[in-house]
Amino acid sequence: MARRPSRGAVAALGGLLLALTSAVLPAAAAPPAAPAAEDTGMTHDAPDAGALSRQVQRSGQLSPPGYQLSGKPVRGTADRQSAPVIAPGQYQDSIGPNEERYYATDLDAASAADFSATAVPQAGAAADAPDALHTKVVYGTDSSCASTTAMSGQRDGAAPLTSAVSRIPSQHGTNSCDKAGRYWLVVQRTAAKAASAARWPLELTFHVEPPLPKGVTPAPSQPDYGAGGKDATLPTTAPKGVSGGTGFNDASLLHQGVWRDRILPAQTLWYKVPVGWGQQLRYDVEFANEPKAKGSVTRTSFGSTQVYTPYRAPVGNGTGQFIPQVPYNGRVASLKMGTVPVSWANRYETHPDVIPVHAKGDFYIAVTLGARAAQISESPQIGVVLRVAVLGKEKAGPEAAATPLNSGVTGGGSGSAAGTGRWPAIRVAGVSVGVVGVLLLVGLGTSYVWARRKPRPTGAAGDPRKSGSW
Repeated sequence: MARRPSRGAVAALGGLLLALTSAVLPAAAAPPAAPAAEDTGMTHDAPDAGALSRQVQRSGQLSPPGYQLSGKPVRGTADRQSAPVIAPGQYQDSIGPNEERYYATDLDAASAADFSATAVPQAGAAADAPDALHTKVVYGTDSSCASTTAMSGQRDGAAPLTSAVSRIPSQHGTNSCDKAGRYWLVVQRTAAKAASAARWPLELTFHVEPPLPKGVTPAPSQPDYGAGGKDATLPTTAPKGVSGGTGFNDASLLHQGVWRDRILPAQTLWYKVPVGWGQQLRYDVEFANEPKAKGSVTRTSFGSTQVYTPYRAPVGNGTGQFIPQVPYNGRVASLKMGTVPVSWANRYETHPDVIPVHAKGDFYIAVTLGARAAQISESPQIGVVLRVAVLGKEKAGPEAAATPLNSGVTGGGSGSAAGTGRWPAIRVAGVSVGVVGVLLLVGLGTSYVWARRKPRPTGAAGDPRKSGSW
């Protein structure tokens, strides 16, 4: 029989762990230093010591983690003559206020080309409603094939902006932009006087879609929401915890169901949901009812959401169905958003929120909480719930003769957000803190067991759902 360690040995272990914790935790838990190069333009009132305490607590619980950029470095130019030539892939650049950047590429006469540009300002940096990111594809001397604009639409503080544009050959092949040759992607950032003057990191993507094989007739376009409109029935099951990503590149996988997360002021959380041919994404976002800060005056921030196609094109407000932004003042606020069914032929429709929904794949959900929410809520983080549905049976392909797959509605692959390798919903300050914390708990637990000589009972408090929906 193994010999039990003495109480003195256990006590020594506990002392060692406490010393290790006290040495590591202060440095590991300290919030990252804010970049000195940019003034966010935001002022946060501190009417009492409680407000200051909340700000300190938020800093300890993490300021919003930065967008995880990815891609090859590229430097766009101010004119098309010297523009760098890009191939399909993902790139990183930067863009200043009221600056225009050119990128060149060579396209054939039959394939569609999908471009996106995501500008990533410092979270909460000074912003104005007219601030915008424009993208367009040009050909020849002055032909503009397509253009789109993504606007900030708020003054709380800057958040990622994504604009996407596609060069889609016409059905008859007679337009000026149907020709093979040199094309240019143009990205422009417009900024109001009150907006941030800093350069913003810029992430670009470029995909090429080959045409359907000869003799294949695509299924008809689906420009109507039908069952996926604003009155659609969504899941009402108990929520599962999830931790949203920082951007497109590390978005957390979701499947149909109810998901619970927590969001910081000035933060954008990112998720992705697989959607197949003939299917449509429909979801609600609910921001929690949080206790208001004592002594604070009445303030209003905002909550917003946007859905993006596999090629990162924002679907927008929907064809009169959805509104992407709602005021938030500490009370429950909710948003509805969704897409039309995925159809290859949607590319030939006229509505800008239908055209991009022409390819299957991961659709991205972004959820943003305004920076001024820091002045409203007593809690450092705000609860958020997503109710996600993927409606319709997935078809085997884009063609009219495609048969439904036996699996019916897709469930998001493995159906496990934990399988994406993301951290749990309660984020930690660092790996060091987590490791030392686990060691400390093990040591204290061992000491407690030896002191009491009986197991600690497990109660209902171990289930996060017992303490409420958030």
